[in-house]
Amino acid sequence: MEKIKSFQVDHRKLERGMYISRIDGDVVTYDLRFCKPNTGIVLDDITVHTIEHMLATYTRNSDIGNEVVYFGPMGCRTGFYFLVRDSVTADKARSELVSAIKQTLEYEGPVFGASEIECGNYRELDLESAKTALREYLPVIENAVIMDYDEVNAL
Repeated sequence: MEKIKSFQVDHRKLERGMYISRIDGDVVTYDLRFCKPNTGIVLDDITVHTIEHMLATYTRNSDIGNEVVYFGPMGCRTGFYFLVRDSVTADKARSELVSAIKQTLEYEGPVFGASEIECGNYRELDLESAKTALREYLPVIENAVIMDYDEVNAL
């Protein structure tokens, strides 16, 4: 059986940053790596859940909203996947993510979708924990050199 693309990158070489994980037809999958893999440092479930609610909402309501396919967490809890149509350049994807992060950091109010009607686990959301993780990730994504997994493996 063929390994999926995300298992083909050498996780020992991945740093915190933003990577192109794969391109499938007209969909580009970005790896938003909040934590260096295999260090024992991961995002807790509540933080992951809250970031997903906030950034999915902001990116889908951005200038590229119609081009956003998905925003959601990695199972290993070291980051997120952001899928957009290939009409969105890597720099544009980054700028919209930076904008969404900054909007979340400035936001005061209930987490988007934080109700029993809107979410299957609405009690496990915490805006402050999400803001802490996003404050740490913001300079990382702003300064990231966006490489694809093949370039990472070549390092």
